[in-house]
Amino acid sequence: MRWTRPTLALSGAAAVLAVAGCGLGGDRAAVPQTATGSLEQLAAEVRCAPDMQTDEDEIRQALCRNPDGRFVLATFATDRGQREWIDGAKDYGGHYLVGRKWVAVGDTPVVRSLQTTLGGDIEEGADHSGHEGGGGDAHSAH
Repeated sequence: MRWTRPTLALSGAAAVLAVAGCGLGGDRAAVPQTATGSLEQLAAEVRCAPDMQTDEDEIRQALCRNPDGRFVLATFATDRGQREWIDGAKDYGGHYLVGRKWVAVGDTPVVRSLQTTLGGDIEEGADHSGHEGGGGDAHSAH
């Protein structure tokens, strides 16, 4: 069998999902290769006109809305800066779609939908539902 880049990407995504246990559901299609680019390029991929909130050297952050819902889209100058931002933000809860030097934050359905276009990995923030044994979607985009 000849391995092409799309074949390798799909087989790699399937392996990652199998190892991760498909925490947000295993009934969706394979995750595409993770997108890269500027905040504006990523926003265009998901049909969003970004409303810029922060435009600094280290982080650019915008509020977005597309047919799937509202979300925050942020890009970072460095991998370390991105990880520090995510680690701090996850204390507030939420659902995070994480790519290389970018993150999208929103409700579970929005994050899943964005993943079908942008790829990336989904990470969960802290659960602050306040109910023993409770869970679910207690928080939305920051």
